[in-house]
Amino acid sequence: MSRNTKINVLLLLVVAALAVLPLALGLGDHKEEPFTGADGEAETAITEIEPDYEPWFSPLYEPPSGEIESALFSLQAALGAGVLAYYFGLHRGRRQGEQRALERVTEEAAADAAEESKADRV
Repeated sequence: MSRNTKINVLLLLVVAALAVLPLALGLGDHKEEPFTGADGEAETAITEIEPDYEPWFSPLYEPPSGEIESALFSLQAALGAGVLAYYFGLHRGRRQGEQRALERVTEEAAADAAEESKADRV
């Protein structure tokens, strides 16, 4: 197994552990909604500290249900991942193309040098 493959497998195991360990260890069992986002946690903390707190602004769009909110969040994550994958793929492709062009130029130069040395011998 190559070094890059070992690193990739290790990274996948770490990601899997980060996803499974909180569930397996029951880290959210003491809460009503165990794995809510940071916004919900912040709202709870603020209302405990200052019950009369009024937010400075309201959201531009309030989804009608939690499922739609989750779907929009997933769509946003997928679009971001797609943009990053396109960016990294594009730059890798350009780098490989430049490397192939350099190899082709080097091969052509070597072939020209070989032809010249044959012509000098004759």
